[in-house]
Amino acid sequence: MEQYEPDRLSAAQRAAMRRSFTNGRAALTRRSLLRASAGGALAAGGLGALSACGIPAAGKAQGGVSAEDHSAKEKTVNFSNWTEYMDVDDSGKHHPTLDQFAERTGIKVKYTEDINDNNEFFGKIKPQLAAGQDTGRDLIVLTDWLAARLIRLGWAQKLDPSNLPHAYANLSAQFRSPDWDPGRAYSYVWQGISTVIAYNKKALDGVEVKSISDLLDNPRLKGRVGFLSEMRDSIGMTLLDMGKDPADFTADDYDAAIARLQKAVDKGQIRRFTGNDYTSDLTSGDFAACVAWAGDVVQLKADSPDIDFLIPDSGYVTSTDNLLIPNKARHKTNAERLIDFYYEPKAAAELAAYINYVCPVDGVQAELEKIDEDAANNPLIIPDKAMAAKSHAFRSLSSKEETEFEAKFAKLTGA
Repeated sequence: MEQYEPDRLSAAQRAAMRRSFTNGRAALTRRSLLRASAGGALAAGGLGALSACGIPAAGKAQGGVSAEDHSAKEKTVNFSNWTEYMDVDDSGKHHPTLDQFAERTGIKVKYTEDINDNNEFFGKIKPQLAAGQDTGRDLIVLTDWLAARLIRLGWAQKLDPSNLPHAYANLSAQFRSPDWDPGRAYSYVWQGISTVIAYNKKALDGVEVKSISDLLDNPRLKGRVGFLSEMRDSIGMTLLDMGKDPADFTADDYDAAIARLQKAVDKGQIRRFTGNDYTSDLTSGDFAACVAWAGDVVQLKADSPDIDFLIPDSGYVTSTDNLLIPNKARHKTNAERLIDFYYEPKAAAELAAYINYVCPVDGVQAELEKIDEDAANNPLIIPDKAMAAKSHAFRSLSSKEETEFEAKFAKLTGA
């Protein structure tokens, strides 16, 4: 189990953090950009918080420490999530699915949208976790690389399968056994995040795009191509195009992908590396095509007939945001019941209809059709078997690999 080392933030990790805050997924809320128009590193802010708060750093991992479960007597659950990542009614004041859960179970959900970035949120909770203390949260949502880190550190509790019958039965096959949590012993998927190729038909002006190679090599697209500033997405898609599996690649494979992208940068093929702000470049036509996140594309397609997407024959990268119960949580059983509730097809459909990310729940399509037929038939929300078969996860990285790989990617992007 990995030991917590609070004072070893490399220059590459700091660069990755800056990218995340300035133009990565962390820079904007999940839906606000579209309504208005990781990372992979520890946050610098809060690294000194262990000593500053008078809380000693952990000498070794706590090993999934539980507390006395007060669920039976305290009918509550404290749930921390990302902003704009839950269904909301027309008044903007109520979350219908959370209200349904409370009405059915008698468990009141204290729902807090206090996660704007993985790094920043980790800075909030790590002093308590390192000291073996309660964070005040029973359920949190973290992107796969940080979820993996909490599990390695022993800071997430092992889930009780007896409280998760729907989750166990209905979790989609493509999400069932990530290398960082085999069999989903500690986590369940909140939503999937697919990386695809998006394009502007008008800006392409007849140019055919079918692959990452087309983006990197077609001279007619020179200066009108975008890649993402998130390392795992851009490198993962490039590895797939080169015939390599992002779930099983070597350092030499990684270097080859960097070199392939560097060549495109040097010849001016790639206009820039972006976060969510690629949406404005794509709609304006400054990007004819780019690597993009599917949740954004769903909204862009709804607003513009010129925007569409494709899945390369080589496949695409999928990451996940994940539900975990941190150490010392007071209401573990209540939290597990809430996880399980969102794996019931009806609740999952209501959530999917609102947030438009990849739903991880099998059997949801029929329920979603009752709410939004277009969403139910959108493979970016409900992947069909052919699309799911092309999905690839980016493998877990060791601390050494993360430092080295981020340094190389930072040099490539000029971060």
